[in-house]
Amino acid sequence: MRKVLFDMTMLRNTPLRNRLWRSATWLGLADCKGLVTDEIISTYRLLAEGGVGLIITGLTSIAQDDATIGGECKFYDDSFVDSHQRLTDTVHRHGCPILLQTAMVDGPVDTLSTGQVESIVESFGLAARRAERAGYDGVQIHAAHFFYLSKFISPLFNHRTDRFAGAAILPAILSAMRAHTCNDFIVTIKMNSSDEYPGGLTSKDFIDACRGLEEIDAIEVSANGTSRQGIRAGQNEGSFLSAAAQLAETVRVPVSLVGGLRSIDFINQVFDTTKIAFASLSRPLVCEPDLPNRWLQGHMTPSHCVSCNSCYRTPGHQCIFNLKKYKL
Repeated sequence: MRKVLFDMTMLRNTPLRNRLWRSATWLGLADCKGLVTDEIISTYRLLAEGGVGLIITGLTSIAQDDATIGGECKFYDDSFVDSHQRLTDTVHRHGCPILLQTAMVDGPVDTLSTGQVESIVESFGLAARRAERAGYDGVQIHAAHFFYLSKFISPLFNHRTDRFAGAAILPAILSAMRAHTCNDFIVTIKMNSSDEYPGGLTSKDFIDACRGLEEIDAIEVSANGTSRQGIRAGQNEGSFLSAAAQLAETVRVPVSLVGGLRSIDFINQVFDTTKIAFASLSRPLVCEPDLPNRWLQGHMTPSHCVSCNSCYRTPGHQCIFNLKKYKL
């Protein structure tokens, strides 16, 4: 059966109104304690109202002693649950499921004992349980963009010889999350398909790591070369298409493509010619939170995003051309 963007579909046992995901995007708007703020809730409300099928939050640190990038949400104990519950309640009122992106920013890889790595694994499992209590439909494990877990799966950083060699930490985290949550709880992962450095993660490494995650609900395929400039509809869309298409041919797990998607024509072409199941957007939804509804209503021109990356230099990761339109 032909896939199109506005198919209603399912992720685990959760219905999605279309195949379009809001890919995790750092906002830098958490308060000094790492709590969810009104500004964060307003951002996700606009996305939910705008018609996206699934929202994945920005990076949320699950370890108290984690490094920081500034302004990220925290989720390392129960004191954070209530602020996240406000967020999930808001998004659900607009008919959209939401996943918490669970992550660590940075830390050592080779110098940890096996027991210390096991403690990190358990921290991710407990974060999933906390997320379920806060009303999230599921979580995404962040193993991309040279944040901590992506270093564990990279031969540039992981030279361990114990049971956490290679990408072994990922199925361990998945098992911990499953053990701490109910059967309907979604667990996905965002994965580097390449480190884009000599001696780094290879295509075979990536595929092998994903084969070890056959019980996960979906894999979002990215790489270290994110937020590329100069993306133009119909010319150079789909930065990681080749890796995502190869993975979708290899595993039974649904695959989502992120990176440089700008037009509904290209996205539907991806669905027509590959086994990729979902499409993920970040900057286009920064520029137009209501882009899915615009497309659904028949206004089919590509995203207005010009890939300038100026949004990274604005408060709350806002489009510089759009700051006055949306009252965040």
